[in-house]
Amino acid sequence: MSTIPHDYYLKFCEGKVLENIHEFHYQGNYLIHQALSDYSYLHNIQEKDLEKLTGNELSLYPGLDVSCGQYSRNEEELIEQLKRERSCANFIRKDLSFETIKRLCSPLLTVDENYYRGYPSGGALYPVETFIFSLGSPHDWPCDERVLHLLNRKKTFEPIQETSNTERLTEAILPHGSNIGTPSAAIIFVAYIPKTSFKYRYRGYRLALMEAGSMYMLLDLNSKALGLKNRVWSGYSDVMICKHLGLNPTLFFPMAVQFFGYQA
Repeated sequence: MSTIPHDYYLKFCEGKVLENIHEFHYQGNYLIHQALSDYSYLHNIQEKDLEKLTGNELSLYPGLDVSCGQYSRNEEELIEQLKRERSCANFIRKDLSFETIKRLCSPLLTVDENYYRGYPSGGALYPVETFIFSLGSPHDWPCDERVLHLLNRKKTFEPIQETSNTERLTEAILPHGSNIGTPSAAIIFVAYIPKTSFKYRYRGYRLALMEAGSMYMLLDLNSKALGLKNRVWSGYSDVMICKHLGLNPTLFFPMAVQFFGYQA
């Protein structure tokens, strides 16, 4: 499998498709700026109604349930291994070593001789790029830049230039007032839309979302095995993330941010 310039995919894309996907994606980029926090709101639903509507299951045919029965001890142990923990509510300030980051990312690095990775991707296109951002100062971090781009096939990390100062990128992914403490690291899943839309057009956007979800669930389970806490996050600024990573925000779409660290 050869390495080609990322903009080569644009040769095979339809401009109107990219424009429409971009317009749709950015309708979901919801973020209240600190300067407008007293004037902006997401909805006017009362707290008592939110509690009633949260955590429910949707029963289509009440009273016709069929029991799952009892599980064996081995089945229960397997279920426990595959069960995710609750999202971390409050991270403490503590560095996450580069060695731990490598172990955390290991499920994303499995590539066989036919270029298939350890998670599904429509047409084996793999449009989601992984950026690892250290919010601390671990002693074994390999370079001055604090953001690394994961290259799966090479099993290497590519330093992102001009990311030695973490203040602005931190503010882009974790705005003031987020109240979740101080995560040690963040993994940013960014879809390069031309890489999936040239073949699947509008459906490529859905496939990119599916791929990002598969990736962060793998990391969720692996972080549990490593004794880490994590939280999947959507309260970030797409444009500012792209700006501080040196990416074109009309082509690169941040799909999710996943924080990792230790719980208070």
